[in-house]
Amino acid sequence: MAPIPPTPPAPPSGPGGPETYVGLDDREAERRARSRGWTTVRALPPGAIITLEYLEGRINFEVRDHVVVRCWVG
Repeated sequence: MAPIPPTPPAPPSGPGGPETYVGLDDREAERRARSRGWTTVRALPPGAIITLEYLEGRINFEVRDHVVVRCWVG
């Protein structure tokens, strides 16, 4: 899998960055992300093949057993 691009330090609004979602239930993580201004929330299984096209306002969750194990923006 290709390397993940650098992550900006904070979401569109509110405190914390992508690392604050790791360990949360995927539904709770999505709810928090939307309440903080993320317009697109994408949940992916581990090892999913995706493009690295940057999309402003998108947050990505790698989810295993309904738990966020990794998070990045774009």
